[in-house]
Amino acid sequence: MVKQFWSHLASFRRMFTSSSSKHNRHATAQGSVLMAGNTQLAQAAMLSGPAKLSAVTNLVGKLTEDLTSGKLLPQQRDAALEELKVYGRDPRDADPIFTQAGIEMLAQHAFESPSSTTSRNALRCMCNALLLKQECRQMFVGLGYEAKTCDKLKSDDCDDEFLVSRIIFLTTYDTDIDLEQLVDKHSLAEFLVKNLARHAEHHAAGQPTTNPMQDMALTETLKLLFNVTHHCKQRAKSFSGSIPHLVTILCKGSFRVGKPLDLPVGSLVNAFLNLELGAKDMQTSLYPPTEPTLLSDRLIDLLGQSRTKYKDEELEVYVTALLGVIRAVYGLAPEGVQASIKQKLLPTEDDRNEILGRSSSLPSWLLKNTTNAVAPKFRDTISELLFDLSDRDASKFVENVGYGFASGFLYNKNISLPPNASQAFSNDTSSSNRPVNPITGQYLDVERHADVPEMTDDEKEREAEKLFVLFQRLQANGAISVENPMRTAVEQGRFEELPDDHQEDVD
Repeated sequence: MVKQFWSHLASFRRMFTSSSSKHNRHATAQGSVLMAGNTQLAQAAMLSGPAKLSAVTNLVGKLTEDLTSGKLLPQQRDAALEELKVYGRDPRDADPIFTQAGIEMLAQHAFESPSSTTSRNALRCMCNALLLKQECRQMFVGLGYEAKTCDKLKSDDCDDEFLVSRIIFLTTYDTDIDLEQLVDKHSLAEFLVKNLARHAEHHAAGQPTTNPMQDMALTETLKLLFNVTHHCKQRAKSFSGSIPHLVTILCKGSFRVGKPLDLPVGSLVNAFLNLELGAKDMQTSLYPPTEPTLLSDRLIDLLGQSRTKYKDEELEVYVTALLGVIRAVYGLAPEGVQASIKQKLLPTEDDRNEILGRSSSLPSWLLKNTTNAVAPKFRDTISELLFDLSDRDASKFVENVGYGFASGFLYNKNISLPPNASQAFSNDTSSSNRPVNPITGQYLDVERHADVPEMTDDEKEREAEKLFVLFQRLQANGAISVENPMRTAVEQGRFEELPDDHQEDVD
């Protein structure tokens, strides 16, 4: 029995060794194929000119023929599409891809193939083509793949969500795509809401995002949501179901971003802009009963973070939309939430220890940017927000921000100014009874005055002469067309030449 045992053991060792050897040879062969494929793709990326054009022409022809003949093996078909994708990243010398025939070939592989790998490879080529050449978008729309395109959004795969959302997003530019039909007949709104619900469930559970494609897919879905609701406002109501999911993702999600409104956070904020937030069944989502300021606090936190992260010229692009969403959330909010927003965004008593707009607080930053010359939309949206927070009442507005900041906005809006700036503070109900400078908004008892001696009569006379000469020069240069007030006063006898030894009578 001992001999028999050792005989079986030896046989087992030979079998194991033989199996391992075969497995290693198979793995080596697969590795060799993979390396060969990578080498081929690297070489493809280096091609240009006639050589590249010839390679692209051959690939498009081979893939087009394969649609009817089916001669290519799955691996060959996928390798050809991978190579075509590399060529298609640069439209130079890749013309066959960007033709009607090329787009139709890619569409058939993308939406007719039973292989998900082949479909995704074709979709990637399609995305590049639609991004790089706007005429390709109308070519694709004309093929009539709306139903199959939307149907692919049912997939829970992040790659499919990313690719298909991007394709539909790109076709919202420079095409005659019928967005109403996508919503009414092909369930676009239903599929977008479903995908957002999946993302919301993931972030609500606090699960870490290990697949970067997940956030990229979310971003494309959000961009598509914004564009469809922007270009097809009459169907925005169909997307109202996305609001609870947007709130959850924005407030519960954790994203690695360099700046507060980098993707996908910026896209989350933008997505609120075109939705019907005032729907009654959405109020509990915007203002949860257990934490009604959840959304408003998150939005204001993003605004606070943005103060130091964006240059003046960037504020227009990145932060204006955030202010717009804060305005919308404030306008629909219950009293408690409105009071919370006012407390965080209107100048505080501490701010009034200086001239308004000069402290380091968030309200002061907002006030300073109401005069931002390089960001006009951002500047105007801040003023609109502060006016909203003042109940759109001119006197309250002056009281909150000071006559200096309020006057320009009210004048441009053709809103009557309070007859006397100080009247705006006559009904002040704040906890402090300290008098306020109505122009600067600063407490009077902490104002600092320049410690300089009063001008002598000689100094006053010299300054008057300078002013007279200045007006003369401006009139001579055509810079102004008004009468010199100094000359007018002299001509009207309001100036009297006094002797050097003149002394004023003192009672």
